Amino acid sequence: MEHFIWNIDPILFDFGFVKIRWYGLMFALGFVGSFLTLQWMYQREGKNVEELDTLLWYMVIATIVGARLGHTLLYDPAYYLSHPAKILAIWEGGLASHGATLGIILALFLYSRKFGDGYFWLLDRVSIPTALAGALIRIGNFFNSEILGLPTEKPWGVVFARIDALPRHPVQLYEAFCYLLIYGISLLIYKKHGDKPGFAFGCFISMLFSVRFFLEYFKTEQAMYDTGVALTTGQLLSIPFVLAGMGCIAWSLKNRSSKSAA
Repeated sequence: MEHFIWNIDPILFDFGFVKIRWYGLMFALGFVGSFLTLQWMYQREGKNVEELDTLLWYMVIATIVGARLGHTLLYDPAYYLSHPAKILAIWEGGLASHGATLGIILALFLYSRKFGDGYFWLLDRVSIPTALAGALIRIGNFFNSEILGLPTEKPWGVVFARIDALPRHPVQLYEAFCYLLIYGISLLIYKKHGDKPGFAFGCFISMLFSVRFFLEYFKTEQAMYDTGVALTTGQLLSIPFVLAGMGCIAWSLKNRSSKSAA
């Protein structure tokens, strides 16, 4: 059976003194898409769009720092604690979505304290374009031939020629498609339930990490240690987020019901 062979150079442009990678382009497009989505929301609700400049910087820094610390401390702590300087070597790869999510949640808390926007109001809105950014970043992972799927004989299997000759699940594209779907569903939830603080965020985080949990069954193990249970590190890390999302939905609906009764 013939499988699609993927052998694209991860470097888009090489100017000698600087290299532009497909991954970096996708990462940047993710934040551009996030900005445009938030701009539409702010205009729709009569908010000052100029506030987005500061908010976007909070998100960019939180995403990079959180994702890097998440990867180094959750997926291969023994190596990075023995080589702490390598934690800063972000150009070598290694970003974790669990860490990025925690980083953004913390950054939005700090932003809300400083600028006065409601915390859950921000979470509801920022979570939506996060799914779009996540989809584009996974496409960047595909260009990098990283976060590999398990070997498969399915006709849509992809041979990542830079890695080996085995056809594998293109799990990066599975994840990108699911995130784009979550992005669309989240926009619909926002338009219909945007007046329920915490509801859109709860739905988003439950959907996102349910996808992460399920797709781990198609991925090669990324952690450099044994969890001691049948679940991968990614699955164990996803469970608290799914439960937190469900709790947030329940809290939002209860809070809304209490206000209606009053």
